[in-house]
Amino acid sequence: MSQTPDDIKAMSFEAALAELESIVQQLERGEVELEKSIAIYERGAALRAHCEARLKDAQLKVDRIVLGPDGQARAEPADLDG
Repeated sequence: MSQTPDDIKAMSFEAALAELESIVQQLERGEVELEKSIAIYERGAALRAHCEARLKDAQLKVDRIVLGPDGQARAEPADLDG
C-alpha cells in the first residue's frame, strides 16, 4: 500500500474514524461506482492504518503513566481490553 496522504496524517483519531465509518457505509450501501469505490476503499485502508497507529501511540502513553498502589507513577502495561 502507498504512503498515508498528508491530510490523513494530520487528522485526529476521531476525524479519521468518522470518515472511515462514512466510507464503510457508502460501500455497504453500494452507492458509488466501481472506480470510485476502489479509490475510497484505498482511502479507507489508509484511514484504518492511521487509526490503529494513533491507538497504539495512545496505549504506549497510558502504559507509561500507570500509578502503583503506593501512589507512585510507574511504567507497566495498561489493561485497556477489560
